[in-house]
Amino acid sequence: MAGVETAAEHERILREIESTDTNCIGPTLRSVYDGHEHGLFMEKLDGRIRNHDREIEKMCNHHFQGFVDSITELLKVRGEAQKLKSQVIETNRRLQDDSRELLSCTDELRQCRLQQRNIAVTIDKLAHCLPVLEMYSKLQEQMRAKRYYPALRTLEQLEHTCMPRAGQYRFCSIMADNIPKLRIHIRDTAMTQLRDFLESIRKHSDKIGETAIKQAQLQRSLDSSVSVQSRALIGRRTRKETMVGTGKESDRQGSSPLSEQDFGILDVEDEEEDEVPGAHELVDFSPVYGCLHIYTVLGLRDVFENYYRKERRKQARLVLQPHSNMHETLEGYRHYFNQIVGFFVVEDHVLHTTQGLVNRAYVEELWELALSKTIAALRTHSSYCDDPDLVLDLKNLIVLFADTLQGYGFPVSQLFDMLLEMREQYGEILLKRWNITFRQILDQDNYSPIPVATEEEYKHYTSQFPLQDPELDKLPFPKKLPFSEFVPKAYCQLKEFIYACLKYSEDLHLSSTEVDDMIRKSTNLLLTRTLSHCLQYAIKKKNVGLAELVQVIINTTHLEQACHYLEEFISNITNVPPDTVNATKLYGTSTFKDARHAAEAEIYTNLNTKIDQFLQLADYDWTTPGQGGGTPSDYLTDLIAFLKSTFSVFTNLPGKVAQTACMSACKHISTSLLQLLLDPEVRQISIGALHQLNADIRECESFARAGPVAGFQGDTLLLAFSDLRQLLDLFVQWDWSTYLADYGRPTCKYLRVNPHTALALLEKMRETGRKNNMFAQFRKTDRDRQKLLDAVLKQLRNLIAQHHA
Repeated sequence: MAGVETAAEHERILREIESTDTNCIGPTLRSVYDGHEHGLFMEKLDGRIRNHDREIEKMCNHHFQGFVDSITELLKVRGEAQKLKSQVIETNRRLQDDSRELLSCTDELRQCRLQQRNIAVTIDKLAHCLPVLEMYSKLQEQMRAKRYYPALRTLEQLEHTCMPRAGQYRFCSIMADNIPKLRIHIRDTAMTQLRDFLESIRKHSDKIGETAIKQAQLQRSLDSSVSVQSRALIGRRTRKETMVGTGKESDRQGSSPLSEQDFGILDVEDEEEDEVPGAHELVDFSPVYGCLHIYTVLGLRDVFENYYRKERRKQARLVLQPHSNMHETLEGYRHYFNQIVGFFVVEDHVLHTTQGLVNRAYVEELWELALSKTIAALRTHSSYCDDPDLVLDLKNLIVLFADTLQGYGFPVSQLFDMLLEMREQYGEILLKRWNITFRQILDQDNYSPIPVATEEEYKHYTSQFPLQDPELDKLPFPKKLPFSEFVPKAYCQLKEFIYACLKYSEDLHLSSTEVDDMIRKSTNLLLTRTLSHCLQYAIKKKNVGLAELVQVIINTTHLEQACHYLEEFISNITNVPPDTVNATKLYGTSTFKDARHAAEAEIYTNLNTKIDQFLQLADYDWTTPGQGGGTPSDYLTDLIAFLKSTFSVFTNLPGKVAQTACMSACKHISTSLLQLLLDPEVRQISIGALHQLNADIRECESFARAGPVAGFQGDTLLLAFSDLRQLLDLFVQWDWSTYLADYGRPTCKYLRVNPHTALALLEKMRETGRKNNMFAQFRKTDRDRQKLLDAVLKQLRNLIAQHHA
């Protein structure tokens, strides 16, 4: 059984050797050597070889004739091959001879092609290098010409376009090393030019502002709002075109050369004097544009914007700081406004000609700062001013300042609000000036009616003051106007004050009604405060005479009558009808009435003072005996003469005033004489003294009956002396029985005699009787008189006691 398996395994190995590639037979043979039947396998292998040899021999025997035929053919082919070989050798010889010439031509051609390629490469390299050199040369030329923005653009093109194409060359490396240095140089130079520009416009902002204000003033003189608006639009469009044009020029040429006179300020001295150049035409903004473009290209636009805004804010603070003595002259204010206008004209131009260097919010922030500081400065400095002309000029300057900036789009309503505040200050200053003026007029006035000799003089005064007196017109020349010089002068000054108020109200964009209301209120202040105080001053000052007071009353009466002409005058200049609803009325009537009443009261007071002065001259002998007193006292005669002359001056006064003055004077005389009787220092009064006083009273009554002032009915003026008359009649006539019997009745003869007064006078008479008759007390007549006096005293006391109870 084992031998069969071994034979089968050997058979399998043999088949595998026959069918397997020689390279892979190693593992098969290893399996044979690994076994123990090596000899047996070799026998089998030899047997198999012999079998294959027999098969090969059979096959060769079968194909032998074909093999012989093939050999025969092969021998024939060998002869032909020798022949072919000789032909090939000959052909090769000839080919080699021909190829030698071809090879030399080919070498020449290769050399030419190599040269052509080197030339082409050189031309290509030069084509890339020449633009670099040309661009660098152009850059150097632009740097020498100080055209920095085009130089920077050339530098950018050189670095990013030309040099990468040129390749790595030594000169390119040198250029590349110089490029950062050139950028820094351009940046620093542009910044230096910008600093010079900022310093220049700071110095010349006054000139720029002055030019802008002149332009605004020229536009205002045209007096056409439509024209002004169109000019503003044209100006905006021109600035936009300037922006575009400037940008193009900057792209092509860069910064323009600086003015030889001053950096950034163009020379305009050759301009015709009649032509006012535009404010932006005075300034060369190319340093700003150039620096902005340069920093934009360098990627530092934010740095430039921040620097520009920071520096301009610093300059704004310097511009907005006024000089300490600015309020002294108008030029100080003008210089201050010119600087502010110049600053904002520059900022407005930069705003509209650059894209984002400054924006609207930044400009508005600066304007708010400027507005607040300007208003604060004006409020402070204007408060020092006491000259109305300077305040008016300042107001006109502020209006022009506001209109100029409003033309550039800045809101200026707060400035006009401040002008309305200054209106109050202006009014107070006017009141102070007119206070001095009115006082000067009053001090210079002669308080006499104005004499008029010719028609021309009459027309002159009636043109100054609206006098309407037909009776005076009919009188022949020469004649006198009823009032003094004060009236036409004061009336003219009132009109001048109204004109001064109107001047301030101009150009404040107020309605006619508002202007009318402001003028009327200011005029009322002038009337009620200033003129009223001046009149009171004239009335109350020392040494003013009765004639002057009478003339003051006449003057104020005419001024009061002229008040409605002032109303019409204001209505005419403001074009507001006087009957407009809520229109303020003038208080002139009440002002002049109050002044007249004060003058009247002063007349009464002065008249009484004069009477007191005369009464101080009274020298009664209160103890004089007898029944004398037939003639009035000298002092009273002088007093009556004075009163007659005084009341003769009162003919031009209103009747009521003259009557009141006359009645007041008579009452004062009567009261003063009664006080003399009742004076505590007068302890004794004789019947003779009463007779003298009675004579004086008769003189006063005679004066009253003569009618020193027209208008009294009957004996009205005598009532002033009725108290004293009844008292003296009672004592002189010694009619005590009637007095005591009729006391308290309405029909009593001595109704005005006060029992207390009578008692006091009786006491003084009793004292006189005691001292004069102390040695005649034993005479029956004197004793009877003394008893009668005591009886009357007793009855009077009882009467007083009864009525008191």
